[in-house]
Amino acid sequence: MDEPAALADRFEAQRGRLRGIAYRMLGSLHEADDAVQETWLRLSRTAAGARGRRGPAPGSPDPDPDRAEPDPGGPGPAPDHPGPAPGSPEPAPDRPNPAPDHPEPVENLPEPVENLPAWLTTVVSRVCLDMLRTRGTRREDFVGGRIPDHIAAADAHTPEEEALLIESVGRALLVVLATLGPAERVAFVLHDSFAVPFDRIAAIVERSPVAAKKLASRARSKVRGTPAVPQADPARPQTDPAGHRRAVEAFLAAARGGDLGALLAVLAPDVVRRADPAVLPPGTAAEIQGAEAVARETVLLARNARHAAVLLLDGTPGIVVAPRGRLLLALTLTVRSGRVTSYEVVADPARLRDLTLALLPD
Repeated sequence: MDEPAALADRFEAQRGRLRGIAYRMLGSLHEADDAVQETWLRLSRTAAGARGRRGPAPGSPDPDPDRAEPDPGGPGPAPDHPGPAPGSPEPAPDRPNPAPDHPEPVENLPEPVENLPAWLTTVVSRVCLDMLRTRGTRREDFVGGRIPDHIAAADAHTPEEEALLIESVGRALLVVLATLGPAERVAFVLHDSFAVPFDRIAAIVERSPVAAKKLASRARSKVRGTPAVPQADPARPQTDPAGHRRAVEAFLAAARGGDLGALLAVLAPDVVRRADPAVLPPGTAAEIQGAEAVARETVLLARNARHAAVLLLDGTPGIVVAPRGRLLLALTLTVRSGRVTSYEVVADPARLRDLTLALLPD
């Protein structure tokens, strides 16, 4: 097998892992695939440059003396223009002691290209970090409202493909990861999900190892959060935190199943539902009261429940609706004596951004 084909095979063996890293960092399957493709292009360019410095392989035909050798860094197409199909160039074969013609690392990578998994992890992480920093200027695309058309069209992968990825990562985790800063998110994903050491993370986020460790620790604290302590009120019986969580989970399970009887069992007789008008179907009241009315409406809107997960909202168990891992709605619930007495559907992007989101404790 020639070098380009061998390199393509080695890259394909890493594609699934790289996609998993990028998906956790970006929360978008389309963007994750873009990041992986950019990583392949950078590897191909690095390998092409290395081949140019090494010269022809032993036993290969002499080059045409009348043909000028192309400059990979100059204008015009580089030799063996990189693309997604097998047959792209490969860096120099692994050597115990790299020779001087070893491919130069791209962007001062800390690892030689011969350690291909580590090199690819570094490159895809840097690509994702750049994408996250760019995204920070347009965060409104990722919180609240409806999913913008350009995002919905870009993420037009099969539902099964999306479901498998979300299941592997966790919808709740994707929503919480989106609240982290770019460097925090990269450090947390690399260390906590892929066990990348902090000295390598430091080079990716351009911090010291100690600072990289602090980034991951701060992100971990945000992801895990702290459950709120209920305020005592003798006039209004409180449900303990575990009971509140059970009621919220029971409500979501009944909503997903469209189970009217189970909804009536978890809703208080005089339950009140409030919602931002923008999220309701035309003609629907912003506030309704009574278990029967609330339960029937919930059954009609059960399609939203398949995109829902239970999270801590400002320290209290609540529900988020997050198609493709993007926060669209939040439901804050009040629970008394094990039953839901009221809940509010929050859809306003500004209010959603003000919520502190965290995973439920194990």
